[in-house]
Amino acid sequence: MSAFPLALPNDADLSARLSARIGQHWHRLLAALRPLYGEGAWEGELAARLLGAAIVRPADLRALDQVREASPDWFQQPEMVGYCTYIDRFGGTLAGTREKLNELSRLGVRYFHPLPLLKPREGDSDGGFAVADFRQVDPKLGSIDDLRALASDLRARGISLCLDIVCNHTADTHDWALAAKAGDPKFRDFYHVVESAEQVAAYEAHLGQVFPQTAPGNFTFVPEMGGHVWTTFYPFQWDLNYANPAVFIEMMDVLLYLANQGAEVFRLDSAPFLWKRQGSDCRGLPETHLVVRAWRAALAIVAPAVALKAEAIVGLAEVLPFLGEPKQPECHLAYNNTAMTSLWAALATGDTRPLSTCLTQALAKPVGAGWLTYVRCHDDIIWGALKGVIPDETLAWISDFYAGAVPGSFADGQAFQAEPGAVRSTNGMAASLVGVRDGADNAAALARLRLLYGVTFALDGIPAIYMGDERALTNDTDYAAEPDHDDGRWLHRPRMDWTRDGGPTHAAIARFAQLRQGRACLHAGNPARPLLTADPALLAFERADRGGDRLICLGWFKGEGMVMDLSGLLGSGDWHDLLDGTDVNAQSVAMAPWGLRWLVAKNG
Repeated sequence: MSAFPLALPNDADLSARLSARIGQHWHRLLAALRPLYGEGAWEGELAARLLGAAIVRPADLRALDQVREASPDWFQQPEMVGYCTYIDRFGGTLAGTREKLNELSRLGVRYFHPLPLLKPREGDSDGGFAVADFRQVDPKLGSIDDLRALASDLRARGISLCLDIVCNHTADTHDWALAAKAGDPKFRDFYHVVESAEQVAAYEAHLGQVFPQTAPGNFTFVPEMGGHVWTTFYPFQWDLNYANPAVFIEMMDVLLYLANQGAEVFRLDSAPFLWKRQGSDCRGLPETHLVVRAWRAALAIVAPAVALKAEAIVGLAEVLPFLGEPKQPECHLAYNNTAMTSLWAALATGDTRPLSTCLTQALAKPVGAGWLTYVRCHDDIIWGALKGVIPDETLAWISDFYAGAVPGSFADGQAFQAEPGAVRSTNGMAASLVGVRDGADNAAALARLRLLYGVTFALDGIPAIYMGDERALTNDTDYAAEPDHDDGRWLHRPRMDWTRDGGPTHAAIARFAQLRQGRACLHAGNPARPLLTADPALLAFERADRGGDRLICLGWFKGEGMVMDLSGLLGSGDWHDLLDGTDVNAQSVAMAPWGLRWLVAKNG
């Protein structure tokens, strides 16, 4: 193990804290990076960047570091409720968003995730995911000073700011890319350039495609680069070359810079794609996990208040490694994508067994890590994540159901793209997918929306509200009228309608958040354990704390009500429903159409 190569600052308090953190995490950082880069001069540069960021870290954020070090499970607390939106769709600008924070507080939000807001390329930027400058904000939204002010206002309300870090690629107009195109060999090595078409074909033989219709293939010929640049997503998004230690250090420096502006969580966009190896699908390779593990260690030295969240929208077997192991931690959080996808599948089919299977598989999560649970997000619902859990023909039927192509479907969504032979994914706002239509009788649709959110809020992790769901906001069918919005996912990225009455949906979501507060069994360290039921339409799982606190969530995935004897499931004790305030007899449990119950022992 190598000692930290630089002298610590003269500030006695800072030096003492840095010394303790370096003693704990520097060796972990090197243990992750040396298998990738060997020993070399990069280690000195790495240390210099860490020390520089630590010295300029603001005093209030250093204080938060100390609080979080004393309570490392802060993100697992039951009070944590998330909200995800686009700044321009929510508040218009960062300053306008600061004026809307009461809306978040009324919903019980403690975690705010604005989607990409760093400076994008001009024109189409894949919704902001083609970043031209990691240290500047999109000028349409404000400035870096506005971002700091938003972070400060949120922190004063006990709300943590989550920022997207597009770590797999940059825009083709980023300074690094422009220098590479100008012939600078240093920056050419920041990207993957394959010179021959034969080499491209050799890679492509093993690679999938993210956007097979709108951006087929994984390489783009760039004349100035004298070859094909690796572009997993769109031709204007150039994949970074993490085999170059300078790339790791620069992206680590970006994380530290934004942490010092007040970011408390980083969503690592497209995390599985970071490392490339010919003959593989280049997704979730072991080297990728070393990179993420190293970022975790670097943040633990400089900004231990900050958490990492993996954006790995794949099956659980591929997601779980991003949470690491107790002695080799990676991300603090990951999206529980299969729970979300199987929740929608259950709503379409009336069969909750695949959801119970996914919840059982999720029990393999490390105790110290957490899930981000959700009903909808800015992306499409990818049914392929349930391959092996639900038969392909059933997944295809579900895709058609949500596109409104199945007789009797209540959904108003649209099918999106997929690789040849794969099931097409689904676009649409949650309200539209459950059947909300303006001017119609939406009682059943709103019951379905409440059911989805009620289950999600009862699961372990941070339940996240997607923008407008609290107001049952429907699809933006005119999305293509806006410039650079031809991607079908803009269907579910509408502008917030602040005049729309949230009504029962807003009240229900706020109530879920209120009931989570202080409920020991809803700490994320207490996982959701599925309970066996006789009817596949009945979802049942429990959350239990060692201190005796226990909650059982029941969800009924049928449009006809039912009264059932659940004494075999609940036992002979008396129960109380937290949601409607009534007492429940286990021998005659009434479930309304699309019904939901949160049961606790009476007087519990």
